[in-house]
Amino acid sequence: MPTPPKVFTYEIAGLSYTVTAYEDPDTGAILADITVNEGAMDVNAVYFGDDNFSGASASLGGPLNMNGARLDGEDIQWDEAARLSDPGLGPDGADKETYLQTGDTLTIELDAESLDDIDVFGIRATSTTNDAGSIKGVSEEEPEEPEEPEEPLFDKIFFVTELNDDGSLNGGLNVFEDELPEGEEATFDNFVGQFEYYSEFWGDIGGFEDLETVVFYEKVAGEGDQASFNEIFRIDAPEGGYADGDALIAAFDQLVADGAFDGIATNDNGALDLIAALSMGDSEEDALVEDQAQMDDEFELA
Repeated sequence: MPTPPKVFTYEIAGLSYTVTAYEDPDTGAILADITVNEGAMDVNAVYFGDDNFSGASASLGGPLNMNGARLDGEDIQWDEAARLSDPGLGPDGADKETYLQTGDTLTIELDAESLDDIDVFGIRATSTTNDAGSIKGVSEEEPEEPEEPEEPLFDKIFFVTELNDDGSLNGGLNVFEDELPEGEEATFDNFVGQFEYYSEFWGDIGGFEDLETVVFYEKVAGEGDQASFNEIFRIDAPEGGYADGDALIAAFDQLVADGAFDGIATNDNGALDLIAALSMGDSEEDALVEDQAQMDDEFELA
């Protein structure tokens, strides 16, 4: 698996650029793409180093030095420095190879064994479009954006408002994935919204304050009326149920944050691949308050 690239950005009034350091998949060489996002600059030298600022620092001296360049108030110890060009555009003018304007990219090879050697990147540039006309730009690697966890999807959720004496499921409302409004994903939030909608229409099924438990199912076979489902887990409600849908969603989100869904992925049809139990109890659905099909018919007639 290739090592992810490292990205460095630098921005001041009149000039901004991005450096992307990466490993060439064919040769293994460490390359850097220097791209100007705004303004222009003549890239005369590049510097880089790891995050261990000890030992002697590499320097090109003269007009290509990085003297005085600091990072968060700390002096930088550069591991490598490379000259790309002399200051001044000369007879080539804007056509000079190292002169980059907005949208231009210069690719160079770095004298590094791996991307682990590059935690800080510096650019010494002249003929720049900032007020000073030159820069000693220093950038840290941008932190990688955390990936948003994939929200689990469900085939059916039973909002249980009545339990038998032995704790088995009795009454409540089944909400199926295909009952959600068109275009809505089968996320828990959307199931809760549909339960609230149905519970307001059929007042005798109870509401959030009447919930005893919420049972999640995956479809294992069949379609429509012939479909069969397995329980994958349930959330037992506190005494007195939930104040509203937001309180129920908050309880679900907390379980997710606590790792209850770690290792559970969604498959192609949106059902959960792995069976997990978050609480103990009989997993069989013994009875419903009303037949779901009959409820749907009544809803369509209303």
